[in-house]
Amino acid sequence: QVQLVESGGGSVQAGGSLRLSCTSSDYTFNGNCMGWFRQAAGKEREAIAGFYSGGTTWYGDSVKGRFTISQDNTENTVYLQMDTLQPEDTATYYCAAAQSRAACHSGQWWKTGFWGQGTQVTVSS
Repeated sequence: QVQLVESGGGSVQAGGSLRLSCTSSDYTFNGNCMGWFRQAAGKEREAIAGFYSGGTTWYGDSVKGRFTISQDNTENTVYLQMDTLQPEDTATYYCAAAQSRAACHSGQWWKTGFWGQGTQVTVSS
């Protein structure tokens, strides 16, 4: 079973920054589509940033201009730089990746993709 491992969560005051990491020892991110998702208590899961299989990035409206996704292929790690954090960014953050490049084109690859265990981000006002 493929394992994705997130790290970098924590507690920060509003206006602060955190950088999340997602890595795997048995999955190669380069060339596959993947994304960062988050789920706050009592709310639905939200897609916030990711890569299409061709390497193009996408962002959710709630984080555009504040969050930046990047990828280090040498380290096989995907990062999510989160700046100007606000209390409403408080959530558990997950990385997910498609099972295959073919799955990337299914339109809903996350439903069958691989998921990490999540890392908590808490932003205080």
